Amino acid sequence: MQITRPFLDSVPIWIMFLVILMVILLSIETGFRHGARKRKLPNREQEAPVSSMIGAALALLAFILAFTFGMATSRFETRKSLTLDEANAIQTTYLRAGLLSEPQRTDIRNLLREYVKVRVEGIETGQINYLVKKSEELQDQLWSKVTTLSEKKPPPVFTGLFIRSLNDVIDLHAKRLTAAMRNRIPGAIWGALFFVTSIAMGAVGYQMGLNRGHRTIVALAIVLTFAVIMFVIADLDHPQQGFLQISQEPMIELQKDINKPAP
Repeated sequence: MQITRPFLDSVPIWIMFLVILMVILLSIETGFRHGARKRKLPNREQEAPVSSMIGAALALLAFILAFTFGMATSRFETRKSLTLDEANAIQTTYLRAGLLSEPQRTDIRNLLREYVKVRVEGIETGQINYLVKKSEELQDQLWSKVTTLSEKKPPPVFTGLFIRSLNDVIDLHAKRLTAAMRNRIPGAIWGALFFVTSIAMGAVGYQMGLNRGHRTIVALAIVLTFAVIMFVIADLDHPQQGFLQISQEPMIELQKDINKPAP
């Protein structure tokens, strides 16, 4: 299966931060220049009405940021939970494979070792298409072994337990793929977030130009605050890059365990 990665995944996370910063700075500067021109007019707006509208714009922006941050955090936690669930499912499958007869026992355990290796290396190198393709090939090979086992009439109870755990492994592969590549913050929400941010920051700049006629240190604090929050949201939504990465420790520990020589 060829995986089409979201457009934002092709943009390095540090470039996203620069874009966010530039959008906010440009919005404030545009608003400031417009407000400074209005300040020289005799019929300029009064401070109180303008302040009320800016307060409403910032409140709306804070609401959207909180909503988007909550969405990104929830999906980040889901990806982390699925990583642990998959490691546990593979370990259970590996242990239950020990109840099978030879040569299936050894063949299946070798395939599971290779499966874990592919999962770990695919994530570490960012080769998602390779990871998906190779994982599904190994799943097909494992399932063909199950087909051979189920041909015995009636199939042993141990075979049923193994099939159930292998099915969990395959299901969790699909769930991790969906969570990592498809269950992302929609582009429409990103568009709305950038639009409201531009309007709100433009309004802040407009008030500074209208009532003060000069830029203040407060503007810099506002720029950095909102830029950092939006950057964190983008980082949470980028599972393959950035500073907030899903730990692969459960899969790495599993790889060490199943590669230990038999006592």
